[in-house]
Amino acid sequence: MEDKNENVVSNQEQEQVKKPDETNQKSVAEEHPEILEVSDLTKTEEEMDKADAEYTATNIQVLEGLEAVRKRPGMYIGTTASAGLHHLVWEIIDNAIDEALAGYCTDVDVIINKDGTCTVKDNGRGIPVDIVAKSGLSGVETVFTVLHAGGKFGEGGGYKVSGGLHGVGASVVNALSTWLDVYVHKNGGVYFVRFENGGKTVAPLKRIGDCDDSGTIVTFCPDPTVFLETTEFDYGIIRDRVRQMAYLNRGLRMTVTDNRPEEPVSESFCYKGGIKEYVLFINEHKTPVFNEVIYCEGREEVEYLPGVKGHIYVETAMQYNDGYSANIFSFCNNIHTHEGGMHEGGFQLAMNRVINNYARKTKMLKENEDNLTYDDIKEGLTAIISVKHPNPQYEGQTKTKLGNPEVRKIVSQIVGEQLDRFLMENPKTAKLIIDKILMAANARVAARNARESIRRKSALDITTLPGKLADCSSKKPEECELYIVEGNSAGGSAKNGRNRETQAILPLRGKILNVEKAQAKRIFANAEIGNMITAIGGGIDPEFDVSKIRYHKIVIMTDADVDGSHIRILLLTFFYRFMRPLLEQGYVYIAQPPLYKVDYNHKSYYCYNDEQLEVLKKQLNLKPGYPFQRYKGLGEMDDTQLWETTMDPANRKMLRVTMDDAIKAEKVFTDLMGDDVLPRKEFIHNNAKFVKNLDI
Repeated sequence: MEDKNENVVSNQEQEQVKKPDETNQKSVAEEHPEILEVSDLTKTEEEMDKADAEYTATNIQVLEGLEAVRKRPGMYIGTTASAGLHHLVWEIIDNAIDEALAGYCTDVDVIINKDGTCTVKDNGRGIPVDIVAKSGLSGVETVFTVLHAGGKFGEGGGYKVSGGLHGVGASVVNALSTWLDVYVHKNGGVYFVRFENGGKTVAPLKRIGDCDDSGTIVTFCPDPTVFLETTEFDYGIIRDRVRQMAYLNRGLRMTVTDNRPEEPVSESFCYKGGIKEYVLFINEHKTPVFNEVIYCEGREEVEYLPGVKGHIYVETAMQYNDGYSANIFSFCNNIHTHEGGMHEGGFQLAMNRVINNYARKTKMLKENEDNLTYDDIKEGLTAIISVKHPNPQYEGQTKTKLGNPEVRKIVSQIVGEQLDRFLMENPKTAKLIIDKILMAANARVAARNARESIRRKSALDITTLPGKLADCSSKKPEECELYIVEGNSAGGSAKNGRNRETQAILPLRGKILNVEKAQAKRIFANAEIGNMITAIGGGIDPEFDVSKIRYHKIVIMTDADVDGSHIRILLLTFFYRFMRPLLEQGYVYIAQPPLYKVDYNHKSYYCYNDEQLEVLKKQLNLKPGYPFQRYKGLGEMDDTQLWETTMDPANRKMLRVTMDDAIKAEKVFTDLMGDDVLPRKEFIHNNAKFVKNLDI
């Protein structure tokens, strides 16, 4: 999640904010930047956003070397927040993984050092240390200082398969680091080079010793002037990524170590079963329909460039569970292709063809019955699709959708032949699969009738909604916001206090259905869920169309207590299962109402946690026992307070829900909302120590 605003909000300040030269007394906000004093910032923001009217050749900048990366880091790593910081680690890890894909690396170590820096070590071939003719620099210096330089381009490259497409990984990490050290063990020698101040070479690569092994060791210190939010690596995030890479690269040992605690933490991952074990890991707290994991693998040679041939490797693993949602995750060269692509298309073709042929051949599907759909077939299916391609073509810089058309046919052929053989050789398991799919087909018919009932309601006909949607007047989705509010009382305050042009309010009556446990026909028949589907306007999975939604901000606004938290997780579970593109494209937010209100000297101050309250008490020099209000629910606020603290875009604090790791999200939703009680107990036990101000 991304924090979208400031921490402490001071109310009733709009007309009282003075210019710095009008008084020598500093305000709360000046003393503590985390405290926001409400003022009219609109004009200032518009003036700042307006570009220079004079646009001539003097406005054109030519950025050389790594200067472009430092100037616009978001173009290369997406963000300078925590996700971008960890992206630096992924780039160096990916280089080590590429050595494993090339067949030369068996061990990768990722170490968070005591000083907060990060080291990635592999036992691959080692980066070339000889001189590159075109750059006049050693291979190491070229890789770390020149964009689009590496051994992964064109014929004669050092890698048959590589996760790196754009060739900017190592140099971008260097550019965004205060310093970076590289040790290379190669050809009997140890070589060293250091870069400082955003990628500037301190001294040319030098041989500093002898060795009898090979590999590369990279240590870097993220630049705090670039990563303003944080430069602290998260062990859990790195561990989860390392574990995923170990699953995807069968037999590769990957170790992650955190040396910052008094007692260092270290975990090692190596999976001989590869993605078969990955499927079992994802299904860990689900009930499988059968114990086997169906595994298919193969390769085929293709001419991927004129006159250039190479092999495309395919492997898939799948297992059905008794759930209702599908979890199909695809990868190309270890990169998670969130939006799927040709490899997922080939998998779908194979599943449709083989399952329907087998069902008809065994008379489980009668001649006069329609074919089973892919939605029927994938219900309750957990699958991993992994391909290795010598020349992958992705749609967009983000590498989220694989576009190579030849992959579709190859995956369809390999999976089709081997799945058909598995079903023929394992008739008992095959019957369990077909029975599961037939149940899904029957439920689909009932769900379709419920969906049709929802579709018949016009999204604009708000009088039919029991939840009494108070719509906004604007019809431009990019400026419209839908607040899903807990309770009629808070809903009433929100309706009265909102901006009627851009903010719509949909109150919820109680808790919605837990869609993790319910059949589709029950879900679509639920009144509160029906209200949300109609109001949002994009339909529902599998036909959900994010381009048709009526609001680009869908804000969950619930109380800061146990019931409010439960409602939030129920709503997020629903969005994840049936409107996942909302999360993937960042359209879902969580409102952050204040926890405390302090009235002092005819002003009102709002705090969001205990720490901010203590800061405010010290700043205002409040005596012990000075009265303040702690909000237990949104209903305790009137419309003015709710607007100023929680809904006013100039002051509000919101969390944006993102889908950085869909597989991790899948496990979290299953653990928290599924049938198995044990993982929920474990979650509560592990996280209870972090709970404050628990309202029961």
